[in-house]
Amino acid sequence: MTQHRGHEEPREESEPRQLSDAFDPTQVSGPAATGFPFASGVDPEALRRRALDALLAARDRTTLLTDSVDDGELTAQHSPLMSPLVWDLAHIGNQEEQWLLRAVGGREALCPEIDGLYNAFEHSRASRPSLPLLAPAEARTYASDVRGRALELLEGTPLHEGGGPLERAGFAFGMIAQHEQQHDETMLITHQLRAGPAALTAPAPPAPPEPVGAGTVPSEVFVPGGPFTMGTSAEPWALDNERPAHRRDVAAFHLDASPVTCGAYLRFIEDDGYGDERWWAPDGWAMVREHGLSAPLFWRREAGQWLRRRFGVTEPVPHDEPVLHVSWYEADAYARWAGRRLPTEAEWEKAARHDPVSGRSRRYPWGDEDPTPERANLGQRHLRPARSGAYPQGRSPAGAGQLIGDVWEWTSSDFLPYPGFVAFPYREYSEVFFGPGHKVLRGGSFAVDQVACRGTFRNWDLPVRRQIFAGFRTARDA
Repeated sequence: MTQHRGHEEPREESEPRQLSDAFDPTQVSGPAATGFPFASGVDPEALRRRALDALLAARDRTTLLTDSVDDGELTAQHSPLMSPLVWDLAHIGNQEEQWLLRAVGGREALCPEIDGLYNAFEHSRASRPSLPLLAPAEARTYASDVRGRALELLEGTPLHEGGGPLERAGFAFGMIAQHEQQHDETMLITHQLRAGPAALTAPAPPAPPEPVGAGTVPSEVFVPGGPFTMGTSAEPWALDNERPAHRRDVAAFHLDASPVTCGAYLRFIEDDGYGDERWWAPDGWAMVREHGLSAPLFWRREAGQWLRRRFGVTEPVPHDEPVLHVSWYEADAYARWAGRRLPTEAEWEKAARHDPVSGRSRRYPWGDEDPTPERANLGQRHLRPARSGAYPQGRSPAGAGQLIGDVWEWTSSDFLPYPGFVAFPYREYSEVFFGPGHKVLRGGSFAVDQVACRGTFRNWDLPVRRQIFAGFRTARDA
């Protein structure tokens, strides 16, 4: 039997893709504020309703994730890679207070003495249990109080184009809704890492209309070469690293029609993929040797069968589901073994958004309409990826499916700024992470809400990360 540890890479790092406290939100001005390209012609009242719905949905999810365990579980640290759940809860409220009540509303601080405790850059995740954090009841009361005042503020704040940079198009409200949903994803990772019986349940995602191999789901799709529009200058709540829209020229390539499945990944394992240095980047090979890795995180082999642990339940590894909890190094090694490669970020976005008939880039693979339960596995409705070939209504013009939802997909690209990038509303959201240290993931996962998942949305993380809900698909040159 091979058992894998849940903490094989407990490095102390700042947290990508989450708002930090390493700034003064009342000082949003100057080039960062005036140069940020907001969408024009957006109905402010429609955005107000959208912001209200997004904030309420996020809080419903936060409440479920924190009310499903007792106070002891809320204050415990279930992995040195993650914060105690109670820290996330109060951090959500603190960020909302700083950005909405103080920066947008100009109000006095409710609890200025706690700002430092919930500074993601000042305190590593491993150190947070030792801080004098708010107790669960205090954290709930604080977050609820902030939310009530924030909703009053939303009702009376002008969201027209002539407003301030945070108010314009409701950006700050959308940013905070995205921030809370990102922490809801983080808290779900903590639920996956915690020991003990399941605290969360959800129905299985819909089955694909036809079994894989029945001729309805191609193994790969062809994406023609040529220019396309990458990024956005029109999405009102797009974050700074998604902007601005710009032209990219991408050579023709082939892309997996669906993410790589557990069954396909098992063939890599059975061919001694973890024991053959040829397939691995040097740092990845060092990681494999140091930690004795031989399968994805949470997998083990017992009595001749591969099993996995998923939210407190042990089950056979499903061969037709996208593989999950693999690092960038593992995805890259599999691709080399298969005679293929990981797609670049530009290739992924072209396959997901470019419509060759109209020549324009869509908001999502299926078009400009928001996600629905028939198009993508999002929002923690299902606590697992759907089987390969599911969600045919969500396929892109090229025919690729499950590009949105199910699993984050590693790309070969480093996290870098787009041409014309402007940091907003502060450098620590994206700019400090640019460079070769972080790899880009695209597409979202079942753990991500639609407010924080678009065809342009960029996630990034360290190539060693395995606890995140990440898989991949492969590509090859045409």
